[in-house]
Amino acid sequence: MAPKKRVAIRNHSAEANLFARRTFITFIAVIILSLVLFSNIYNLEVNSYQKYQTRSNSNRIKLLPVAPNRGLIYDRNGVLLADNTPVYSLEVIPEQVTDIKKRLSEVSQLLDISQEKQDKLLKAVKSKRRFKPIELYSRLSEQQVALFSVNQHKFPGFFIDARLKRYYPFAELTTHSLGYVARINGRDSLALDKQGLAENYAATRNIGKRGLERYYQDILHGTIGHQEVEINNQGRVIRTLDFTPPIPGKDLTLTLDIELQMIAKRALSGKRGAIVAIDPRDGGVLAMYSNPSFDGNLFVHGISSKKYKKLLAPESNKPLLNRTLQGYPPASTIKPLLALTGLDAGIITPETEIYDPGFYQLPGIETKRRDWKKWGHGKVDLNKSLEQSCNIYYYDLAYKLGITRISQMMMKFGFGEYTGIDLHEESRAIMPSIEWKRARYNKGWYTGETLSVGIGQSYWSVTPLQLSQALSILVNKGEIKVPHLLKATSEIVVNNKTNTHQPLVTEYIVDEKAPIILKNQKSWDVVLDGLHNTVQKLGATGYNAFKGSKYDAAGKTGSAQTSNIAQDEEYDASKVKESRRDNAMFIAFAPYENPEIVVAVAIENVAEGGGGANAGPVARQIMDQYFGDREIVSKDPRKHPNHDNIYYQNIKNIAGNP
Repeated sequence: MAPKKRVAIRNHSAEANLFARRTFITFIAVIILSLVLFSNIYNLEVNSYQKYQTRSNSNRIKLLPVAPNRGLIYDRNGVLLADNTPVYSLEVIPEQVTDIKKRLSEVSQLLDISQEKQDKLLKAVKSKRRFKPIELYSRLSEQQVALFSVNQHKFPGFFIDARLKRYYPFAELTTHSLGYVARINGRDSLALDKQGLAENYAATRNIGKRGLERYYQDILHGTIGHQEVEINNQGRVIRTLDFTPPIPGKDLTLTLDIELQMIAKRALSGKRGAIVAIDPRDGGVLAMYSNPSFDGNLFVHGISSKKYKKLLAPESNKPLLNRTLQGYPPASTIKPLLALTGLDAGIITPETEIYDPGFYQLPGIETKRRDWKKWGHGKVDLNKSLEQSCNIYYYDLAYKLGITRISQMMMKFGFGEYTGIDLHEESRAIMPSIEWKRARYNKGWYTGETLSVGIGQSYWSVTPLQLSQALSILVNKGEIKVPHLLKATSEIVVNNKTNTHQPLVTEYIVDEKAPIILKNQKSWDVVLDGLHNTVQKLGATGYNAFKGSKYDAAGKTGSAQTSNIAQDEEYDASKVKESRRDNAMFIAFAPYENPEIVVAVAIENVAEGGGGANAGPVARQIMDQYFGDREIVSKDPRKHPNHDNIYYQNIKNIAGNP
């Protein structure tokens, strides 16, 4: 018989106690968790309210930068040289277009856009956010804008957008002085970061790359504005809350005269060279032209590789090079300054004479240095040395002065140094000295090199700008006016009381350098008189260039040798490779008694003739334009154009190339 199972009797009291304990523990846990929850809520809602409110607004409210309009640039007479013109582009918001590929094809056919560009744009559209505008085609013509506007109802999501872009109405005529703007690249962004200016350029696409556009970038750019907008969690703009307008850049008024620039371009047509004209009274640059030039507008919208390679091609003759700031051998144009140095050092007097047999020899040296006039000039004093550009006189003077005295005086006139003009591209060129040659070549200086320096050759190079500044210092008798292109800046100021816009003009003031003081101040007049005779006396090297002018001019010719010629070899331009032909140089100023303009001209590799025949007429054209119909002659009958001189009246022809 199987045993009986025991039946467990439940202890209801114990179970009740266990339940009560568990309930109590659970209740306590709930209380604790609730306290933690409410504590966190209190911390978020009360203690951290300001913090999270700000973060919430940051997600909801956004500041969009607004680029300022770039300042305009005018010439001295108010002619607009750099403008901001509207450029139209076609843009699309992809999310508003049902079939983007089809619509893109249709609008491309309408505007005559190539299939290759369509494919590139389709890839760009797919890689960007669908709710943001995407630029499809830039620089639409007026015809394309009109054509699309008529058919815009067929293309929902597509629209025309207008932006201001830089435009240079005179193209290559002003490029080397104004420079140009182009798109901001990585290097520009890095530079802006270092300068702490990145925020002010947040909405700016272009920046000054060369010339005045680069030098006065901060002034021309202006101050950024802001648009405060409300956005959703996807970044889409819902509405505009506030708008702070940008402050436009300041306008610049230059010392340049665009009509003189036009004459300079015409005068250098078909030639490689440069012209610089300065007002010696204040240092303002009146004309500054380098030929050949290029159109700065090509770089504003991004130049193609094909067009850029064309600018670099040898047959283009280096249009990117600013020849007004490039070094040339000064040749005989520096003889007046050598004469001044000799007078100041007491080596010569106005009456000092030498005999010129057509060559010069150093003591104990067989090598003969020739004069440009094969049979020589006979007896030559200071005045005649300048009028006839006698090389022998200046070989002898350079030998007696020595390179140290020459270089020290020439550096006072700005050679081998920056002039201080408001352009970053300026070159110092070369003013040779014993120290310079030792540092450059680790070699000593030879006396023969001093002779070459005496006629503006050897290592010596000057820029046309330096040459014009040196002449300006000469006519000012030692006063140094720093050359500059900026005349004044202006901005539009809003009068809050009358709500009117008024122009505020600020004149540009240039600091003057310490003047050059000579031991005998009359030496200035001696040299200047020699330059006057060079142009005004019949038979002088610069006479033909200014014959018949209505103003009283003075100047100096120069022919710079660009290749070595053997001692017994005759120079024949027709038998020499073009790149090895002489350069023609000329400096001039007028009127003689109260100079208003100085001009320096450099023309590369002329076919025949010297500075008087090639560069002189170019300087004449600039001055003819400047003076117009004004007739200015000296009140002193001894300094009147074409005054009588028995020696020069008997000269019919001057052989050679001074």
